Amino acid sequence: MKKDTILDSLKNVMKYIKREIEQDFKRFLKPNKVLVLLGARRVGKTELLKSQLDKLGEEHIFLNGEDSTVVSILSNKSVRNYERLMGDKKLLVIDEAQNIPEIGSILKLMVDEIKGIKIIATGSSVFDLENKLGEPLTGRDITVKLFPLSQMEFNKEENLIETKERLEERLVLGSYPELESYQSWDEKVDYLQRLVSSYLLRDVLTFEGLKKPDIIVKLLRLIAYQIGQEVSLNELGSQLGVNKKTVERYLDLLSKVFVLKKVEAFSRNPRKEISKSTRWYFYDNGVRNALIANVNRLELRNDIGDLWENYLVSERLKYQSYNRMVVNNYFWRNYNQQEVDWVEERGGEIHAYEFKWNPNKVKGAPSAWKTSYNDAKFETIHQNNYLDFIT
Repeated sequence: MKKDTILDSLKNVMKYIKREIEQDFKRFLKPNKVLVLLGARRVGKTELLKSQLDKLGEEHIFLNGEDSTVVSILSNKSVRNYERLMGDKKLLVIDEAQNIPEIGSILKLMVDEIKGIKIIATGSSVFDLENKLGEPLTGRDITVKLFPLSQMEFNKEENLIETKERLEERLVLGSYPELESYQSWDEKVDYLQRLVSSYLLRDVLTFEGLKKPDIIVKLLRLIAYQIGQEVSLNELGSQLGVNKKTVERYLDLLSKVFVLKKVEAFSRNPRKEISKSTRWYFYDNGVRNALIANVNRLELRNDIGDLWENYLVSERLKYQSYNRMVVNNYFWRNYNQQEVDWVEERGGEIHAYEFKWNPNKVKGAPSAWKTSYNDAKFETIHQNNYLDFIT
């Protein structure tokens, strides 16, 4: 390998893309408050923390919640113990905090009793972290979510031509940060397979009381083939050999570890419009494609419409979160099979969007939608204007 090639490779491996929430990170960090940073495994929470701690330049204690010694020390719930732990430092960072029993009450005691302490707690498992943090920390926490890299973040590193050139890759392989460390398509695919098998589902598969972990993977594969379609829990249960409540519980867990996103139906006229159905999307296209073992390029695929819809939804969710938007997300369909892919209720207005991969197939809003919601704004999102929708 030539020297220049080696150097280029090293630069690529060490590359860090600035995350969107960094601009507000210092503002989120307040005395006697807990900054809770949530996100799936491998989305870059630890790297973000290290970057921000360097910039803060503040002496701190960094603990790993997966370390048994850390768990043991924190289990002694006394103010004096925690004061000894902190010494003269005022910043405490706990990575993977969901692994620490009674973490919510521990953090509550700290922020209530140690004057001026600032705490950052990260977690990849919302169902654990929220259950343990929720009630004890009411009014004492600021929660921020971190996702796989967004196009908003890629915009800091690439120009429009590069963005267009990499669209195929993001539709198929997704945007987990570590993908940026690999050069070839095959290397990126290998990483995705490791991500799905070794990291992504660890929280769910080790969840206490989960008796059939293999069903989780089968369920995800079934969902992967139903992007943009209403999902029947009874039908899924029948295919998996479990009851509806089990399917519902597993889907809830998968949404709480940021693998899947649930979207409900929008309706103000239940007699004419679907009102109780749900659709499910993946937070990352690469995860979806790795699960169904289809990482072919676009020219070899027959699911481009599904990839496009899932990509736009996942990127829009990142956009909403990073911009702290107050919004309700839905889809719409009536009993005559007219539908709208994406509906946002925000600021007292309704915004409707149709997703089309081919700009030449753009059409107006369905007639029933226009009749029922004539004041709603409507737009079709396609390859020529999608960046306005997600950045």
